[in-house]
This record gives sequence, structure tokens and C-alpha cells, in this order.
Amino acid sequence: MVQPARTLDSMNGKARLAVWKFTSCDGCQLSLLDCEDELLQLAGCVDIAYFMEAASDPAPGPYDLSLVEGSVTTPDELKRIREIRAQSQILVSIGACATAGGIQALRNFADVDDFIAAVYAHPEYIDTLKTSTPISAHVPVDFELNGCPINKRQLLEVISAFLHRRPPQVPAHSVCIECKMRGNVCVWVAHGTPCMGPVTHAGCGAICPAYSRGCYGCFGPKENPNTTSLCDWWQQELGAEKTVVIENLRNFNAADPVFEAASRRREDGGGQE
Repeated sequence: MVQPARTLDSMNGKARLAVWKFTSCDGCQLSLLDCEDELLQLAGCVDIAYFMEAASDPAPGPYDLSLVEGSVTTPDELKRIREIRAQSQILVSIGACATAGGIQALRNFADVDDFIAAVYAHPEYIDTLKTSTPISAHVPVDFELNGCPINKRQLLEVISAFLHRRPPQVPAHSVCIECKMRGNVCVWVAHGTPCMGPVTHAGCGAICPAYSRGCYGCFGPKENPNTTSLCDWWQQELGAEKTVVIENLRNFNAADPVFEAASRRREDGGGQE
């Protein structure tokens, strides 16, 4: 996770907040709107200068804090993210698309021209990049908030942290810790269900294991994940097919360097990451 590199210089008036959308489903922006009562309090502390999901009268920059949802997938987005970075004192990428390319990063493992030809009647009108990449691949990012979608409580913590000039307190442990805290029975141990929990960043509250489903890795890799051990155990002890292992690594965080490297090695027939 990227550590904060900047702090807000002027705290005399309200900090100017901007929320931006790139290639994504809008789910992380909706997480901010879902804050409801907290959002009213936030509006009393900051000036929401740009947020097209919530208002149609955007104000020009510069901005004290920019939240960016979505991955970079078109030449226009590549240009726009550089412009946003230049106008933003602090830039935070939010959600799996912005931090790890999102589900659309599956294009990175194939020829995007084949996809375009299969979907569009006139491929020549489509202007897109070969890959879907996180915001940090193109501009400096001060903090990355994982999730698909993000946890709204963690988002409020990140905003509050930067407003008060302190590092965000977002835990880096795995979903397994959340399972213990929630009192869940381990689906892996009890039922032999393949689960991404041991290598996945906490934040969801262990929702899927609470309903006897394996974790899907929505929040990306935790700090120092042992993907080699997890993949070996899935295949050797749980009898999971190699394609199942690869599909789980190439889920919501397909372009995350840790998951991508692990999936490519499995695809190539290797077992060591």
C-alpha cells in the first residue's frame, strides 16, 4: 500500500475535495454516498468541489484531496489522470479498478484487438489501450484504498487522516483475522472449500465465509501474502484444477503485481512465485 507522501498545506478554510471516475462501475463512488449521515458531517468539513456522481456544477482546481475511482484504459484517461495529478495536492486511488486494474484487466492476458473485433461491429471506431492499469502505473499516488467496492468506514478514515495530517489507520492483515473476529467457522478447514482469505486484504468483514462461501479476493493481496503456499495447497490438498486457481487470482484484482505474477507462473506450469 502506498504511504502518504503529502499533507494538506492550508487548514484555515475548508479543504477542497474532488472525486473522479475512470473506467469502473461507480460502486466505490456510491460507497461514499452510502455514508449518508457521515457524508453530511464531511460536507461541513470540506468543500466538495468536483463530484459528478453527486452534483452537476463542478468547480475548477486546484484541489486539496482527489479521490480517483477506476482504471486507466483509454488514451483520453491517460491524459486526464496526469492533468488531475497536477491539480491535486493529495491523490488517493480507491477501489480494485484504481489500485489493481479491476476486472477489466483481464484484457491484459489476451489480445484486446480480438475482444474488440468480437464485440463491436466497427472496431475502427474504438480507441483504447492494450491494457487496463492502476492509477499508480501512471502518476504518483499518495495512498491506495483496496476493495471491490471499498469499505465506506475505511474511506472516511482515509479522508479524516489526510485532513488531520496523519497516516490512515487501515489494517493490512488478512480476511482470516476478520473471520476470527466475527466467529466464523473456517470454510477451508471445516469443509475443504478453496478460499482466498489467507492472502486477501481485510476490509469486507469476511462476508462470504460468514455464508459458507470461500473468499473471492475482492480486497486484493494483504501485506506479504504467501501465494505459493495457497496455490499449492489448493491444487495438492483440495484437488482444485489449475484453471480454478488462475481464475481466482485473476478476479477483481487481476493486474495487481502479486496476483498477476502468481497467475502467470501457474499458467506457465510453474509452482514457485
